[in-house]
Amino acid sequence: MGDQAPTPAASAILRTEALTCRYGALTAVDHVDLAVEAGEVFGLVGPNGAGKSTLIRMLVTLQPPTEGTAQVDGFDLVRQAAAVRRVIGYVPQMVSADSELTGRQNLLISASLYDVRRRERRQRVLDALSLMGLEASADRLVQHYSGGMIRRLEIAQAMLHRPRVLFLDEPTVGLDPMARKTVWDCLVRLRDDFGTTLFLTTHLMEEAESLCHRVAIIHRGALAALGTPADLKASLHDPQASLDDVFIHYAGDTIEAVGSYRDTARARRVAKRLG
Repeated sequence: MGDQAPTPAASAILRTEALTCRYGALTAVDHVDLAVEAGEVFGLVGPNGAGKSTLIRMLVTLQPPTEGTAQVDGFDLVRQAAAVRRVIGYVPQMVSADSELTGRQNLLISASLYDVRRRERRQRVLDALSLMGLEASADRLVQHYSGGMIRRLEIAQAMLHRPRVLFLDEPTVGLDPMARKTVWDCLVRLRDDFGTTLFLTTHLMEEAESLCHRVAIIHRGALAALGTPADLKASLHDPQASLDDVFIHYAGDTIEAVGSYRDTARARRVAKRLG
């Protein structure tokens, strides 16, 4: 899938211009310019602490930008934040499903929160359970789900209102290879069945290459490279180059690239809960 480029005729559903976020003297995201096509699977990769999560938090209206502009499906990120929230879905890195409820109950609550019409809710929930392969476990408590099942449930929750763009922050963190593959397959089905634009952050180059039409590498808050996985590998002028090599070339391999204690602790907490 990663080798399929978006069609040139497609229109940008997400666009940012000089999008910036500062925390005092720290610039977490530095004048980022992006245009993501409708129906595209777009990947954002970078070291821990590079600005991935801050950028995605701005795009889902959880973090106001310090500078710059962005539009999602034609709606301004700041002036029309409520409209933006109606056309997006968001799966955060931290576990968000309620473990004390069943999968079905989680979905019914999400349908209500997303203002899905009452007469449509049960069918939407049934469709989501089927799409994510969770029918047999719909009435089990989420605390008894595996990590992969939890992620699929959270994706189902975020898709109930049929968003135009689905944002996923490290969607497979902490999952084993088989669970990761199952989540990937579900994401591809979402894109194929609904034309959903997928914007995901990841630290897995295999994930970026398998899923994404294009990949952006962010380093120290700024975009260091952008292109299809094939184009990025070609930019190194080495026929044996991998996407890991591209990552090291553009994002650096110094100790600064490993992220903060907070980043590491958060990733390990998520992995423990999903494992």
